[in-house]
Amino acid sequence: MPPADDVLRWFAGLCLALAAIGCLYLVTSLVVVLRHGSRTSKKTLVPEPVTILVPLCGPEPGLDARLRALRCQDYAAPVQIVCGVLNPEDPAAKVVEKVAAESSPHNIDLHVDTKINGRNLKISNLINMTGRARHDTLVVVDSDIEVEPDYLANVVAELQMTGVGGVTCLYGGVAKGGFWARLASMEINLHFLPSVVFALTFGLARPCFGSTIAMSRETLRQIGGFEAFVEQLWDDYAIGEAIRGLGRQVAVPSFAVGHVCSEASAGALLARQLRFARTIKSIDPVGYAGGIVTHPFPLAVIAIVCGGGPLAIVLTLLALACRIGVGRAVEKRFGVASTSYPLVPIRECISFAVFAASFFGTSVLWRGRRYRIASDGTLVPYTD
Repeated sequence: MPPADDVLRWFAGLCLALAAIGCLYLVTSLVVVLRHGSRTSKKTLVPEPVTILVPLCGPEPGLDARLRALRCQDYAAPVQIVCGVLNPEDPAAKVVEKVAAESSPHNIDLHVDTKINGRNLKISNLINMTGRARHDTLVVVDSDIEVEPDYLANVVAELQMTGVGGVTCLYGGVAKGGFWARLASMEINLHFLPSVVFALTFGLARPCFGSTIAMSRETLRQIGGFEAFVEQLWDDYAIGEAIRGLGRQVAVPSFAVGHVCSEASAGALLARQLRFARTIKSIDPVGYAGGIVTHPFPLAVIAIVCGGGPLAIVLTLLALACRIGVGRAVEKRFGVASTSYPLVPIRECISFAVFAASFFGTSVLWRGRRYRIASDGTLVPYTD
């Protein structure tokens, strides 16, 4: 057995190599983020009636403002907004009723239906809501998404492009709360958003996000309706793959919507991010494991602890500078709020801890219920 010092030096060297690759990844991400969408030509829009479906569950800070933004879209055709809840006592229902009573260009309807169609309660809600849709163009929007007045026009324009069967949207983090909400939004803006842009640029991913899923009613019928995804944890990804299975593209416009982060505690932050991490791991285990190189700062710190010497210190500072550079690129390109840069080292260590923890177990906490992720992405009730 080799001496402990030799093992530590070998491990430090491995961490240094991975951190160096990670710094190169961050520099490349900075460049592709700044260039993302720079060659996108302006789309021609033929306005057509749209139904926006917004599944709701529980109280959410700022929900009324987000619903008003959907009602005030700068869009020339009729827009119907359907908000659905599974519980008539859900606090979100009163928010919808309040917003619906206000004068606005587009109608908003509340649909209450207690029927549970499967384990994925969001999809169950959507199944119940779809019968209320009056128009053939459907746009599903998560309730924590903020949009600009031209959002709907841009999404429908993408959907009208030749060969496109669905549209999804990138999203940036918007903190609506204190310390933990800021850390949650930083994870999106410093890690998630640049990694998706990197993957799209080099053809490494085929995303579809709950931030937006737009498609025609006929496309929804052809992929089996929402019923086909009612047991899936990663329903948005599965819907995108089903659309591609029809031989059509899922377009990703060059702009980003806002994803509101309102985590009020460390537990809420870690539970949500561990669910997200384990979801991604269940979709692409090999690619997810390779994502270790996207954490150069904590890898360099580990190398310091293991005796990596001056090179480890240099790489630690370089990795931190590169991550801050990526954050500034995201701010400039997508217009997200400025990052709390003194918190970046904390955010980097939490991200790495969640990444490591995601390999130890398959359970996730979602909407107050604990599930286990099966190998095919379906939800299984968790038992100890």
